[in-house]
Amino acid sequence: MPAPLLSAAPSPANAPEWSVTDLAAALKRTLEDAFGHVRLRGEISGYRGPHGSGHAYFSLKDGGAKIDAVIWKGTLGRLRHRPKEGLEVVATGRITTFPGKSAYQIVIDALEPAGEGAWMALLEERRRQLAAEGLFDAARKRPLPYLPRVVGVVTSPTGAVIRDILHRLEDRFPRPVLVWPVRVQGEGSAEEIAAAIRGFNALPPDGPIPRPDVLIVARGGGSIEDLWSFNEEIVVRAAAESAIPLISAVGHETDVTLIDHAADRRAPTPTGAAEMAVPVRLDLLADLDDLARRHAGALARLIDRRRSDLRGLARVIPSPEALLAVKRQRLDLAEARLRPALAAAARAAQRRLDRVLQGLVRHPPALRLARARERLAGIDHRPRHALERVIAVRAERLNGIAPRLDAAVARDDERRRGHLARIVALFDSLNYRAVLSRGYALVLDVEGRPVAEAEAARAAGHITVEFADGKVAATVEGTAPRRAAAKRGPAAPARQGSLFD
Repeated sequence: MPAPLLSAAPSPANAPEWSVTDLAAALKRTLEDAFGHVRLRGEISGYRGPHGSGHAYFSLKDGGAKIDAVIWKGTLGRLRHRPKEGLEVVATGRITTFPGKSAYQIVIDALEPAGEGAWMALLEERRRQLAAEGLFDAARKRPLPYLPRVVGVVTSPTGAVIRDILHRLEDRFPRPVLVWPVRVQGEGSAEEIAAAIRGFNALPPDGPIPRPDVLIVARGGGSIEDLWSFNEEIVVRAAAESAIPLISAVGHETDVTLIDHAADRRAPTPTGAAEMAVPVRLDLLADLDDLARRHAGALARLIDRRRSDLRGLARVIPSPEALLAVKRQRLDLAEARLRPALAAAARAAQRRLDRVLQGLVRHPPALRLARARERLAGIDHRPRHALERVIAVRAERLNGIAPRLDAAVARDDERRRGHLARIVALFDSLNYRAVLSRGYALVLDVEGRPVAEAEAARAAGHITVEFADGKVAATVEGTAPRRAAAKRGPAAPARQGSLFD
């Protein structure tokens, strides 16, 4: 084994021999031992996106030097901030060498923008991108419920924010509160916040855990780096997709994050969010009391007015005695006239009955019946003989008409038979099957249409030939005649005539 790199030989003549590989390995170990973990600040240069392998290669530079940098595929997928050409960053990683190029490089484990200006530039770029997708449109925002049954809060369970929200809700209008505890800062906090928003939305309306009617996403104040989780795309999209109205209460009034644009309402503070979520219970009670007093006063005034109207109408309406007086008088007059009228009618009926009895005495019914029987006996069988004579006359007339009717029917039947024979003959002459029975054939294409020319048959390829006793499928072989042959003037193929011409 060669001696360590730092134990140089005292003279060139006694210097040990190194292979290139051994020297590169010794330099790698020495560099990694001396600079095992560093933080570098510089500007990204030469970044063109991930390589085909998924790794990212670029350089970090400042005013006086440049160093190669690499981010392995697994690390690149976990970074909160992706590299971008020209972005000033603070990179954390290990210094090592790449023996294949005799170069040193930094293998980056973490990356974040350097300085507030870089953070703001990244924030503005992301804001424009999400705004172009319509996530911040005012038409997407929903009104908050006036009095929610349940309030959902997404925040840290240990901070002062949740205590402020609960205290303000208790003061204004106590409501059941569901708290989804999350980290509001640091690695993985954005994923937890987005999962909490989607988790509240996933609760069934009639499930064992009540589904909130309004959500509050809250955090206390801090620097832009502290509030960056609420600028992450996953959080903004979750807020925009929320079916439950959402109030954003991140930071102080001067702090603006991207979730503020996607939320349905933005509160300046977490306490302000609680004030937006519920009304003041005492104010509602006061308003309710005022409405009750106004309702009672209006009802009393309405009753007084209706009572006064009823009294006025009662004075106008006549008494029952006055209404019935005229009717009673008419009834008395009718009763006075009815008795004489009934007596007169009875007398008149008695006179008519007396006249009828006198007529029956003068002409008894038995005498009238005997006379009728005498007249009937005199008539005897004369009606039957008259009817027989009429029937005989009409039968004689019918016997004279019958031969003439039979002759007329026979002539009409012969005329109709001749006309029908002429129609049958005309149909047979026009029916194409009669032509087929003489040895002709009908050519049809695949759609059943007649083919009248050889060129059309070649173009169809598959045809059906119909004979008098059935159809046969056929395939046309050969191609259409060339145009050059046509120019030489050969005889044109015989054109088959249509059977329907």
